[in-house]
Amino acid sequence: MDFQLTEEQLAVQAAAREFAQNELWAGVIERDEHQKFPAEQIKKMGELGFMGMMVSPEYGGGGMDTVSYVLAMEEISKVDASCSVIMSVNNSLVCWGLEKYGTEAQKQKYLPGLTSGEIIGAFALSEPEAGSDATMQRTTAEDKGDHYLLNGTKNWITNGTTASVYLVIAQTNAEAKHRGINVLIVDKGMEGFVTGPKENKLGIRGSDTCSLMFTDVKVPKENRIGDDGFGFKFAMKVLSGGRIGIAAQALGIASGAYELSLKYAQERQAFGVPISQHQAIQFKLADMATNIDAARLLCLQAAHDKDAHQDYTKSGAMAKLFASKVAMDTAVEAVQVHGGYGFVKEYHVERLMRDAKITQIYEGTSEIQKIVISREILK
Repeated sequence: MDFQLTEEQLAVQAAAREFAQNELWAGVIERDEHQKFPAEQIKKMGELGFMGMMVSPEYGGGGMDTVSYVLAMEEISKVDASCSVIMSVNNSLVCWGLEKYGTEAQKQKYLPGLTSGEIIGAFALSEPEAGSDATMQRTTAEDKGDHYLLNGTKNWITNGTTASVYLVIAQTNAEAKHRGINVLIVDKGMEGFVTGPKENKLGIRGSDTCSLMFTDVKVPKENRIGDDGFGFKFAMKVLSGGRIGIAAQALGIASGAYELSLKYAQERQAFGVPISQHQAIQFKLADMATNIDAARLLCLQAAHDKDAHQDYTKSGAMAKLFASKVAMDTAVEAVQVHGGYGFVKEYHVERLMRDAKITQIYEGTSEIQKIVISREILK
């Protein structure tokens, strides 16, 4: 088994690290404090190729592998998880779903703008009564021959107010249950489509999350992805890949908290020596480093499975489950290592702790990941 990264992968990792440190670090506290969307930073990420990493160059993408994507996600998440979740949704859910299952016309129309960062995509699945249970769609897409009439509400939509393209999951045939669900491409500005106010969130406050409301929105038939009734399968396939991106985000949050703690422990003096010389702190750092390395291997395993065209349902869920726990545990311990300084914004770790929690919730809670894993191992 080869654990060595290729020169190209190392170059991607270095480029993402340099961008995060030089472009994201300086204003991250202000963006978090004021819930400021990182528009300039996302534009630069598009210019550097981070918004469509795995998309074919034919459509303006980088044509990179999933391992490179995981490496970039980790580096950007170390500094700003708000930027990384915007990047994750655009890459894992929107671009990948469009390129994998969209028509040639749909790819030509949307992918170049999405990969360049000129426009941003959103994925709309969750509803007030359909979060973890994706089969319980209340949003409807009534078949009108050459178009659908879309009605309903979507909740917790990342990039909700800033996106230009939305992949919306809706029920067309209730009697067919999950086999009657479709996925439609909805453009911002379509009559009857409005976005709600931004949610005031605990973490990832720079990214915008809101509800979407559809009232008799006329969506052309050519905006449906896949055959009639393909929507549920589309959502499950897309979410499986999305878990890898969120696992990488969680890994990055944990890595960022650990690196800050390691640096602080070597500088902070207590009882005449750096606190890194005290065994209590050493044990915390040892646990952090061990858990982060384990989470990274799980993320890379899931990425490898996807690149090798193997089933990554289990490995992706395992990576997401474990990495999100490591993110939360590491961030909490990072605050503890920093002591009183960890409780103030200037030292960053309190923000990482708040950001870490969402990795245990979106793309399916930890309990949902356990359901996915248990189903796979019991097949």
